[in-house]
Order: sequence, then structure tokens, then C-alpha cells
Amino acid sequence: MDESGGSGQPRSGTDEATERHGEQRASSAPAAGATRSGPERPEHPTGPTPPTAAPGTSEAAPSPDRPHDPTDSARGAATHSDPSSGAEDGAEVPGASPDQAEAPAGSGSPDEAGPSAQDAPHGPSDGAHPHPEPEHPRTLAHSGTGTGTGTGKAQPPRRGREPGGGLLMGRPFGVPVYVAPSWFLVAALITWVFGGQLDRVLPELGALRYLVSLFFAVAFYASVLVHELAHTVAALRFKLPVRRIQLQFFGGVSEIEKEAETPGREFVLSFVGPLLSLVLSGLFYLAMLAVEPGTVPGVLLAGLMISNLIVAAFNLLPGLPLDGGRMLRAVVWKITGRPMSGTIAAAWVGRALAVSVLIGLPLLTQSGVLGATQDHVGGMDTVTDALLAAILAAIIWTGAGNSLRMARLREHLPELRARSLTRRAVPVETSTPLSEALRRANEAGARALVVVDADGEPLSLVREAAIVGVPEHRRPWVAVSGLAQDLTDGMRVSAELAGEALLDTLRATPATEYLVVEDSGEIYGVLSAADVERAFVKAMARPS
Repeated sequence: MDESGGSGQPRSGTDEATERHGEQRASSAPAAGATRSGPERPEHPTGPTPPTAAPGTSEAAPSPDRPHDPTDSARGAATHSDPSSGAEDGAEVPGASPDQAEAPAGSGSPDEAGPSAQDAPHGPSDGAHPHPEPEHPRTLAHSGTGTGTGTGKAQPPRRGREPGGGLLMGRPFGVPVYVAPSWFLVAALITWVFGGQLDRVLPELGALRYLVSLFFAVAFYASVLVHELAHTVAALRFKLPVRRIQLQFFGGVSEIEKEAETPGREFVLSFVGPLLSLVLSGLFYLAMLAVEPGTVPGVLLAGLMISNLIVAAFNLLPGLPLDGGRMLRAVVWKITGRPMSGTIAAAWVGRALAVSVLIGLPLLTQSGVLGATQDHVGGMDTVTDALLAAILAAIIWTGAGNSLRMARLREHLPELRARSLTRRAVPVETSTPLSEALRRANEAGARALVVVDADGEPLSLVREAAIVGVPEHRRPWVAVSGLAQDLTDGMRVSAELAGEALLDTLRATPATEYLVVEDSGEIYGVLSAADVERAFVKAMARPS
């Protein structure tokens, strides 16, 4: 893996509607999240946190880093999960959420709102292209009699989310780098634990050992940043947008908003991070040879060498959401020709890896394979090792599962087509009374109203939630222009948009309704964010 304005929606059955009918409201458009997160954002994790024992001592304990929203691209369609978030790849449902979207005019209940865009074909505005009639049509003339969300207060419009994610440290290559608040916690933990180990190796340092340990923590995360920058540079080289880099509790993550187009690029994109960590480990080793062992520089260089080696090795493990899992996915993708097959294989290997970490890490520590002697393995150390193993296993397992969900989301994204989701619309002039506009819509079997000028040019869209708020006896006295939201450039979408391109367009300009036009500029109809949300949920519920 951040805003609103507007006013409340008047309640149905009161005169409040006419007092507020000039106000414009819009709930958020399809977000995609992805949680965290549209479709999936390729997030490249760095690896475990450094060993907490100083080189030459016996208590080194590795630990990893973290796993996009719709992502992906929840938010691009390909999020490289990062083991540190545990839920990074959660899909963000396009369209306003149930508590954000204004209800359809037909009713406050989705089941009563009439046929959705998927249940019955919708098409252009009245008088343009013919629309097949829905099986059980429910037009705007029925508005105002429903209850539920349609009568509640509308959510104000939301601006596009900024990347955010902590303290902004800079923008290398134009990509913002954030330090999450959790980093300060792990930096303090490393400082305390590593400082205690330094007391055994360099007891003459005294209290200064904690200052040295803090420097080590900062230097290690600088190495993690280099790892993430390697992913970022490769992504930019392949013309894949990078939303941000974030340093956090278990390492770092590069949020790449698109999936690589070929398995070869996916492999390179995943491999460059661990490769840079190996290169850094080698450089620290060469520098260590040039200084005297047992000194502060020698101990720091040895610690950084070991830490980067652990990061590289951990990330090369062949299971999602790690870099090695992405590499395995690319290989299977290349062999089978299907990205989904690669995702399934790498995700299940990732789950097996999670179980192995949960069981194996404490056993390896107890057996002394990781360098700890029986003298240094005590009750608290055993609990710490078990807790660390449980956290790592949970992160890897969750990241693998999220990768599977995001892969399924990417498969279903093409099913979201603006043309098939669009509602039939009736053009009306600004001074047309609401009752007359609804009568025309009812006759045409339309479910949307477009306010046009004398030349037929669209000016605004009548909001369904605003119609619900006008009592039926007042509708002859309320002009449609007072219930409409002015059209902006972002609220005009092409009827040819589909999948990720459609979600990106809606996310760029959050609103409840959009004017759908043909390439010629002719009005095709109106697209509701609520319809897109329902179509998305319905598509995700179908098996792959």
C-alpha cells in the first residue's frame, strides 16, 4: 500500500429538498485499492530486519518487511505484496462503498432499485440508439418512495487520495519516499537490542553503544531504501508508475501501480531488489577488510554485511509475497502462458513457506543452527523467537492469499465495461419541472436525466439522491437544474472504457454519476458509481 466537501443530503418527505436543491454532492467514485486498494499495486517487499545480535555474538535474529487498492494496479492491477502489511493486496471495491454511495433513485435497497446495469442492457440517451428494455424496469418516476440509504444524508465529494503513509523524506526519481511511524518503533527496538549485544563485543563504549546502534538502524534502513529504489528504477524503466516507497516496521515496500506486461519483465523487476542487497553485502564485506576487526567501524560493517545478506536471502525465497515468489510466478507464467497459473503456484508455495517459518524458525533457534548457544537460549528468548515466527508466518500467509485475490480481480476487471453498465438517459432543459422530467423518463424507460442547453449540449446530471429527497407533491414546482451537478471534464467518460482504464478514470474524478459519451461526442447515457460497485462485487463473487 490521504478531503471532502459538500453538504448533507436532504431527507425524503420534507421540504428541505427545495431549500438545498442547489447544492451539489457526490460520493466517492470507484476506488480501486485496493484495500490498500483497486486492483492490486505491485509492491516489492524488502526483507527481514537486521540481526539483533552484533557480529561475533550468538543472538542474531532475522525478521522481514511488509507486502496496493481497485489495486491495485485496489490501486494498478498488479500489486507486489509486501510481507509487512499483512493486508496490502486487499482489493478496493470500485464504486462508492455502501455507506458512501448515494442510493439509486428507485429505492433505498439495492434489491428494490430495479435491474442493475448487468441485469439489463442499457444504452444511449433517449432518441439516440435503441435500448433493449429491462426485464423489470424501474424508472426515475418511482423515485422518492423508497426508504433506506436513499433518504439519508449524502456523502460529500471526495478528492483523489494522496499517497501519504508517514513522514515524507524526499522524491528520488520523482517517487515520494515515506517513513511510516512504525519505523521509529523498530529503530528503537534495534537500538536497544543491538546496543545490548555491543556491550559484549565492545564493553568500553559504555552508553555510547546505543548511539552506535541507532546509527546501525539508520544505515540498515538506508540499505533497505536502496533495495526498494532498485525495484523503482526497474519499474520506471518499463514505464510502470510507482505510487510511493514506504519504509516501515518490517522493512520497505515499493508500490508499483501496474503489472509487468511480460513474464521476463516481471522476473527482472523482482530480481533487482535482492540483487542490489547482495551487491551491498559484498561492498560492506570489502570495506570490512580495510578496517581493524573489533573496532566500531568493523562491527558496524560486519552487521550491515550480514543484514543485507539476510534481506537478499529472505526475499529470494520462492513464495508470494516475496520477491522470490514473484520470480517463481514469472517462470510459471512463461511456461504456461497464463499469469493466473503463476500466481496460484507462487501463492501456495508462499503459504507452505509461512507454515515452515512458523514451525521451523523456533526449532532452528533452539537447535543452535542460527548461531545461538544453549547458554543464551532462555525462556524469554524462546517466547521472542516464537512470536517473531508467528508474525512472519502470518504476514507471508496473508500476503499470499491477497495475491490470489488480486489475481482473480485482474481476471475479472475486463468485465467492467462502461457501455454495458450505462443507464439510458433522457435529455431535459434546465427549466423543466422535475415531475415532467420524470414523466418523460418513465415513458422512455430511462433511469437518468441529463440537463442540456437550448442547443442540446449537456450541462449537468440530475442526481438520483436529490430526486429521492423531493416529496412527490413538490416535484411540479422544482426545476431539474436545481437538483443537478454541473459536469466537469472528468465526469465525461467514453463508452469504450473498460476494466482498469474505466476504474482509473472514475477514481480521477470521484462522483456518483458520470456522463457517458460516444467518440463522436453524442450522449450515450449515464454511468452510476453504485452500478459499477455492484458489477464489481458480482464479478468478484464468480469463480475464476
